This record gives sequence, structure tokens and C-alpha cells, in this order.
Amino acid sequence: MDNKTVIVVTGAAGFIGSCLVGYLNLKGYTNLILVDDFSRQDKEPNLEGKLFIEKIDRGLFFEWLNDHQPQVSFFFHIGARTDTTEFNYAIHQELNVEYSQKVWNYCTIHNVPLVYASSAATYGDGELGYDDNHELPFSLQPLNAYGISKNEFDKWVLHEECHPPFWAGLKFFNVYGPNEYHKGRMASVIWHSFNQIREQGLVKLFRSHRPDYQDGRQLRDFIYVKDVIRVCFWLMENKPESGLYNLGTGTARTFEDLVKATFAGINKAAVIEFIDMPLDIRDKYQYFTEANMDKLRKAGYNEPFYSLEEGVDDYVRNYLVENKYF
Repeated sequence: MDNKTVIVVTGAAGFIGSCLVGYLNLKGYTNLILVDDFSRQDKEPNLEGKLFIEKIDRGLFFEWLNDHQPQVSFFFHIGARTDTTEFNYAIHQELNVEYSQKVWNYCTIHNVPLVYASSAATYGDGELGYDDNHELPFSLQPLNAYGISKNEFDKWVLHEECHPPFWAGLKFFNVYGPNEYHKGRMASVIWHSFNQIREQGLVKLFRSHRPDYQDGRQLRDFIYVKDVIRVCFWLMENKPESGLYNLGTGTARTFEDLVKATFAGINKAAVIEFIDMPLDIRDKYQYFTEANMDKLRKAGYNEPFYSLEEGVDDYVRNYLVENKYF
């Protein structure tokens, strides 16, 4: 693709979307159409200094496409309602299912390759494993409205006979990194830990409410956002076989490891206190996630992923300490 290529990024003011915009700029792509709800001022710093040609409110986007008929060469649909504590399914249905269907149909009709954000939340409690094959979504039982909506769209896609020339649904595992300052409760444990260390000198972690896991030893597949945007870019350039792809590191680590790495990033000894998990998420909590990464590797992606220690150290020292954005 040449650098005059027009690329759409939805969720462009958000955490992963704004990092992707920054990475595309670094790679020489500036003909970007950014789509989001731009009314939130706390997201504005995510796009400061970034280059693009249009910025369109998500509610007006399809009307704008119809009116302007841009020659779009690639579409990154990263935007979603990601709040796992939002229990009103109608909101997820509208933004994560119906909006995504409109994106898919646009890309299909106009022959535009598409990468969209799915989620590891689709896997529920993980009892069926973490394989990104195309049979599993029809058996999965996600634990919250967000996960259900993401899985409903994946299933819809897999049933569609007409599709874009290339498409990939990326099942993001636990993504962390710069540009998540606006996310509040939904920000990564590293962001929360860093702020707790600064304010209280310690980090509070959820107790385990299951006998088979010790406190702080719940396991997640944590992936640095810099790896996520590299994979997105690689998919745009290489367009391997279409399908669902897991996007984690393939190695589960404990929350205790994560917090220790955060303390190490500011050269302090770890002090951890355990607290009860809020009741509203207790029975919907994933105790273990680990991406099976064979499919992406077999498709040809062979870059190493940041280890937890490397990623957290980069995030803490180069972004959180300095209050910087990517």
C-alpha cells in the first residue's frame, strides 16, 4: 500500500484506536478518516499531534460515507462499547453488533479489507478453552453483556455468505499501555496500580473467591498495546487467510506478577494488600485466560511479543511517570 492510501479507524480517540492512529502515522500513513464519539474532552489528548484528513462523529459516519464516497483502501473497526460493567444489553447490541454489521456491509459492498476488534471476553469462564477456530463461538457462553455482544457479532460474521475481500476479527486479550488515561474503572490494572502506588504507597488486588486460586494468583494473558497495533498493521500489509484470530501473548501471568513489574518500573519494593472483589462482578470474573496463538503464527506473524516485564517497564517509565501519550 502506498502512503496516499485512505484508511478508516473507528474508536480513533480511544485507547487502542489512538495508538493505532499514531502507529500508522509513524509508518507514513496520514490519509486517515477518524471515527468516534468526539464529545468526550478527556479523550482529546489521545489524538494531539496526530495527522489525519477527517474526523467524523460515529453517529453521522455512514451518512457522511454516502455523501462523500471516499476511496477507502482499508478499514480498522476498533470502536466498541467496552464497559464490562454495563449490563444494559441494548447499548451493546446497538454499538457492538448493529454498528459492526453496518461496517461489515459497507466493506463488503465497496470491496474494502477489514480488521475488527473482537474480544477474549467471548470465551466466558474458559471451560471450552481459548482456541480461535470457527466452531467454538457457537458453543461459547460469555459472562457479561459486552462479551455476549462481541460473540454475537463473530457468529453473525461466520454465517455471512458475502464478505470483504479480506477480514480478520481480533480477539483481544488483556491489553494495556499508553492512552488509557480516560478509561477510569475500565483502565488496566497497571494504570490503577501506578496511581495507587503514587497515592498510597501500595496496591490493592482482588482476593480470590475460588479455592483453586490463591489471592493475587488469578491468571490473565496480558498483551502490550504496541504488540496489538503491530499485528493490526501486519494484517493490513499481508492479508493472510480471513478469519478470527486470538491476540494475546500466549502466556498467562498472575496479577501479582503484574503489580511487582509496576513497582519495579518506579524502582520500589512491592507492597500488596488484598480486598474483596465487588459483588457486581464476582460471578462474572475470568480467573484464567491464555490465548492459543498458533493460528496467527501459522499465518506468518513471527515477531516476538513483549514479555510482561518488558511491556510494563516501558509503559510505566516512558508513559505513566512522564504522563505521556503514544
